[in-house]
Amino acid sequence: MTFDQLETPVPLVDLDVMARNLDAMQAYADQHQLQLRPHTKTHKSLHVGREQMTRGAAGLTCATPHEATVMQHVTDDLLVAYPVVGHAKLDRLFTVRDEVALRVQLDNAEAIDQLYAAAVRHDRAVAVTVEFDAGMHRVGVPSLDDAIALAHMVRANPPLEFSGIAFYPGHIREPVTSQDAALERLRHKVAQAVQAFTEAGMPPAVVSGGSTPTMWRSHELTGITEIRPGTYVYNDRTTAEIGACKWEDCAFTVLATVVSTSVRGQAVIDAGTKALGREPIRGANGEGWGALLDRPEVVVARMSEEHGILDLTTSDWRPQVGEQVRVVPNHVCIVTHLNDVIFGVRGGEVVTSWTVDARGRGYGALIGV
Repeated sequence: MTFDQLETPVPLVDLDVMARNLDAMQAYADQHQLQLRPHTKTHKSLHVGREQMTRGAAGLTCATPHEATVMQHVTDDLLVAYPVVGHAKLDRLFTVRDEVALRVQLDNAEAIDQLYAAAVRHDRAVAVTVEFDAGMHRVGVPSLDDAIALAHMVRANPPLEFSGIAFYPGHIREPVTSQDAALERLRHKVAQAVQAFTEAGMPPAVVSGGSTPTMWRSHELTGITEIRPGTYVYNDRTTAEIGACKWEDCAFTVLATVVSTSVRGQAVIDAGTKALGREPIRGANGEGWGALLDRPEVVVARMSEEHGILDLTTSDWRPQVGEQVRVVPNHVCIVTHLNDVIFGVRGGEVVTSWTVDARGRGYGALIGV
């Protein structure tokens, strides 16, 4: 199948680039004796999850119980790195087969109480990593004393098992070359947390952290045992802008068609917010909602639901109506979630495809459709 046989807009993944990204991340983790537990929120796909596991990943990270119920088919080791709160979510989580080692990341007593009740109800052991706030101020316990108290609470409530501590350095968003000061502060916080838990008689077997923007410097964090990058598998415009990958490492694009050139200085493509999402770009060149793979100076300057406006004022390229373009989105995780199927490509040909298995909340399976 050639690109012109696809109805646009449609997501494409360059298979060779994705394989290179997967290989490089696993090699880095192996070199620094870190457990790689990729976050599946980026791809939500059994196909890609298998590729990660085959290369040596220790397990997979999920954001939702639905993702966990899907990814149980490719690994026996799952982390849900999100507070699972509410009877319905917890019962869904415990439908994961018994052979799978389950771990949940939590930061408050109420969530621990609910997880304990569900674990008793389902007669199943669950590991817990206590999340501390490393600086993002989103979730995570601000006080290490409070984090230690939560770990004691977990220990006092079998079948819950305290397995270690976790953090997310999502606040470090500056370019890779400008991260030194932020990473030094983070290194100090992680080392301080490990020391505090060890002195409290609970040395953390697992110290889980990491993100794609900081992934290549994870080994600088004293005591870390596990990293959970997600975006690296596909990469995106934001990742390239901050220098966490090169432009040629962007495996994921949205194939779109030019549908109008009526207005001077612009071209309209059939990929708007429903194909590209609407997350602003971070980095030095923070304009637009995506950029063309082969002409990164051409950005999607404006969007409506089905229209993307390409700004041609900085380029001498003048596309024809019907011409196809490939857009690198600002944030690939959002765009994956907008699609049912991903097409794997080499050169100008489609050679395979896979479904976005963990898309949505999985209610179709629950109601029998």
